[in-house]
Amino acid sequence: MNRPEPIVLPSADDPVVRESTEVLGGPPGRWAKIGRSWWTPIRVLILLATGAYLVGYLLDLSCRGDGWASPARYEHLCYSDIPPLYALRGFADGLIPYLQPMADGTHLEYPVLTGVFMWVAAIITTPLAGIAGIDTATVFFDVNVAMLFVAFVVVVIATALTVKRRPWDAAMVALAPTMILGATINWDLIPLALIGLALLAWSRRHPFAAGLILGLAIAAKFYPIVLLGGFLLLSLRSAKWRALGMLLLGSAASWLAVNLPFMVANPEGWSWFYRFSQERGEDFGSLWYALNLAGIAQVPAESLNTWATGLFLVLCVGIAALVLAAPRRPRLAAVLFLIVVAFVLTNKVYSPQYSLWLIPLAVMARPRWTSFLIWQAGEVIYFVAIWWYLAGYGVEGADALQGPEYAVAILVRMLATLYLAALVIQDMLVPSYDPVRSDGEPADEDDPGGGVYDGADDRFTLRRA
Repeated sequence: MNRPEPIVLPSADDPVVRESTEVLGGPPGRWAKIGRSWWTPIRVLILLATGAYLVGYLLDLSCRGDGWASPARYEHLCYSDIPPLYALRGFADGLIPYLQPMADGTHLEYPVLTGVFMWVAAIITTPLAGIAGIDTATVFFDVNVAMLFVAFVVVVIATALTVKRRPWDAAMVALAPTMILGATINWDLIPLALIGLALLAWSRRHPFAAGLILGLAIAAKFYPIVLLGGFLLLSLRSAKWRALGMLLLGSAASWLAVNLPFMVANPEGWSWFYRFSQERGEDFGSLWYALNLAGIAQVPAESLNTWATGLFLVLCVGIAALVLAAPRRPRLAAVLFLIVVAFVLTNKVYSPQYSLWLIPLAVMARPRWTSFLIWQAGEVIYFVAIWWYLAGYGVEGADALQGPEYAVAILVRMLATLYLAALVIQDMLVPSYDPVRSDGEPADEDDPGGGVYDGADDRFTLRRA
């Protein structure tokens, strides 16, 4: 008879949680493990996620009440892209994204799966707005909030199940301050949910299924494609080429299945997102924007792609050297976290909701509340700064955050992210520091959640080479 895998209790594993439990009588003792409770970790996590998501929605009510009027939407820190895009992207006119251009001849600048999600929400909005008798953009926001809640719960549950013995780590995802503040700024929860499911399938050693889901994530937001680099590096070190091939095959198949109909029906509309991404210049939150604001340097628009891509590739080379030279093969979540960090720090735009991309990976890479909250503090500082900066953007004499101050906030955010990345690198170089590998349950697991990499032999390292 197989015994259930022991669950790591945060109160026994994390110093911050251990100290926090003192107000409730201290950490659970041995008698607390006797019997079964209806309150399983997953059910508690769903409750936490629901409460946190509701708090985020309540914080948006001031904007919802006045129709996201400017500058109140910035001053009250409740801006969202969702309501204005209902009219600005043709959904109010019943247009089908990618197949029908907007009045100015442009198309929707989102990948296909997200565009279809938005279109479905718009279809639901029309009859509901007639019943409710309120502004359709507000109903569109509410419909998207309800649909995105499902994605949020999926993110939390997938994170909890990926490393089976550490489900409580997902509480960090559910309660992350920037998740509460920024979950409904845009549609980033869609790829997050799909990435979570892909990593869950990979952890159960189903690489083709993981690829199918990851391909859908790439069809919803293009950044998940960089995650393939992490799988490539670990497959190089462990020679798990068959699993990597199945992952790539599944990713290509599902991405094509979603995109091909639109590619054939209207290549111009389908390719608009990719051309928009290629042609856009430096934008809010990015390193390049901060350098310009601070008067340090301004990268010409025609060479910005080269600089951004080049710097990202340089960081990827550094990550590759780290993965292949580390004394013990790094865990999958840690490698993926560093790659996404490299991507967001070098990107041409670093929107406030991009921090959501990092949260589940950060939790699985380094499940420690202290370092997690320090990083989140930097994110919250930036979250406040960008909205107060935009409150006066292009407005003469506005009482708002000025350019140099906003540049400092960008720097604070990036330094906080680099701080967490540095700790993950430290865990790679000194495996005994790794919170997951040092939790003691069980001793024979090398990379819990790593799928085929867990327990695999090293076939190639820089030390051997």
